[in-house]
Amino acid sequence: MAVHNTIASLPGRELPDEYVVLSPHFDSWDGASGATDNGTGTVVMMEAMRILKEVYPNPRRTILVGHWSGEEQGIHGSAAFAADHPEIVEGVQVVLNQDNGTGRIETIQMEGFAHTAEAFRGWLARVPPGLGGEIELRSPGTPSGGTSDHSSFVCRGAPAFFLRSRSWDYGTYTWHTNLDTFDKIAFDEVRDNARLVAMLA
Repeated sequence: MAVHNTIASLPGRELPDEYVVLSPHFDSWDGASGATDNGTGTVVMMEAMRILKEVYPNPRRTILVGHWSGEEQGIHGSAAFAADHPEIVEGVQVVLNQDNGTGRIETIQMEGFAHTAEAFRGWLARVPPGLGGEIELRSPGTPSGGTSDHSSFVCRGAPAFFLRSRSWDYGTYTWHTNLDTFDKIAFDEVRDNARLVAMLA
């Protein structure tokens, strides 16, 4: 099976070897078109990069987006990228991974990294209340409740976090079913997620 990642970046002007990584997966389970797993995550990160290119074209650090393939078969795309690019993993400042549905981001898993909740609280305090005010920061000891591409970075010690969406019946209706189609997308929620990710980046 061939696995191909799609990578894009905005080079950093001051710290080009430090990275903010936006992380969706591009592939989908083959029962449907994969609209909420993970078409919406892909759209969120593409739109976040479009916003950043327009309003922050010369970031301090390099902002990289990896549209990973092979996630459904065992996070192969992101794992291969992390293995092939240890210099990028070493320079990672944060990975923001989004992979579970069309709803508004409502929790961020701290993934075992101590003292990160304080940083996230500071970041979220600077975004409009409607985008980040209700987000719950799950404690370091709380597992993310699912495997996704952030795991490829966490296992190498890089600070990577799962941005979990409000359910919208994702786990019981669209996830890995033939119902995961375009008509299930809540576009206002996806738009707001893209704005939030761009602001965090």
